Amino acid sequence: MNPVKIVLLGATGSIGTSACNCIRRFPELFEITGLSAHSSKEKLLGLAEEFQPDSVCIGEAASADALRKSLGTSVRVFTGEAGLEELVNETDFDILLNALVGAVGLRATVAALKRNKRVALANKESLVVGGDYITSLLQNGSGRLVPVDSEHSAILQCLGGENHSAVESIILTASGGPFRTRPLDRFEDIRPRDALNHPTWSMGKKITIDSATLVNKGFEVIEAHHLFAMPYDRLRVVIHPQSIVHSMVEFHDGAIIAQMGVPDMELPIQFALSYPQRLPLRTKRLNLAQLGELTFFEPDFSRFPCLRLCLDAGRSGGTMPAVLNAANEVAVAAFLDGRLGFNGIADVLRLALDNHSPVPVSGIEVVEEADRKTRELAGKFIAGMKK
Repeated sequence: MNPVKIVLLGATGSIGTSACNCIRRFPELFEITGLSAHSSKEKLLGLAEEFQPDSVCIGEAASADALRKSLGTSVRVFTGEAGLEELVNETDFDILLNALVGAVGLRATVAALKRNKRVALANKESLVVGGDYITSLLQNGSGRLVPVDSEHSAILQCLGGENHSAVESIILTASGGPFRTRPLDRFEDIRPRDALNHPTWSMGKKITIDSATLVNKGFEVIEAHHLFAMPYDRLRVVIHPQSIVHSMVEFHDGAIIAQMGVPDMELPIQFALSYPQRLPLRTKRLNLAQLGELTFFEPDFSRFPCLRLCLDAGRSGGTMPAVLNAANEVAVAAFLDGRLGFNGIADVLRLALDNHSPVPVSGIEVVEEADRKTRELAGKFIAGMKK
């Protein structure tokens, strides 16, 4: 049997690094034919030399020239955001593992689906900003999505073999991040180093900030709505500090099925690549007796106003989630740069949503126009706050 060919976008980030570990574990089953990185030229070069792909993509043109000199003519080198889409369109593969961060991942996801490929999706923004359009592609028989996020992978596993019409609700868990118990009057003092100190997961900077605000969980609710065709009033979030139960599915007879395990992204990544089969994974095992207890709490929206804004944007639909994402990307970048306080992230999201009238997402261009206008508005708002 020939190995499954994989294009891995975002290869040098936390998800990409874990994905490479999974692929190394089964060299007879998986083969990398395409790789991308935003700016980590040396890491990308090392991976290209190890996996010998047909194509690579790097964000900067200068880095692309250096890669061409190092890799020779046997490897095609693409560059920039347009290069990501070109790589997906021109490379031979079976699975696209999209581990990009941000709305930049949408075009690659759509391109792969239009080629009728499987997309192992870690780029949650694809579904947040373009969920309606992607759903229409899937319904018309274009490709397949398999989730990589631990929460959505857990839901997929809980639903295995079950009649989806028997589902009463889907329950997504959130650790609560580093500020679950911090007094509200101390939120003004939060600095990037505080927000980047996640209690259970090791992730990139942007997603770690999103986990501190619970924007990440709000995005995951929007994802679950599209992935599992579940109405928003049947999607719930609970705070679960231990990060052991990754998600749960409640059925109409009252039974709840949960997927549990130690926090380790290699499990959902490997499951997405081998789905519907399971492959062995030698990792730390969960010992419930040593763990002692599992606790769950309702989310406090006064502590996590961004979660409420995400849920409202999802229910509004159309281009509202795209506006939400664009405002969040601008706000998080400003917070990390010291140009915006932690509480200001919610202010930027609220302003963007209040100043937008949603329209249906009929294609990528609609999303990108809403994205462009929102980034401009959010940037001006943040600049004004500094004066």
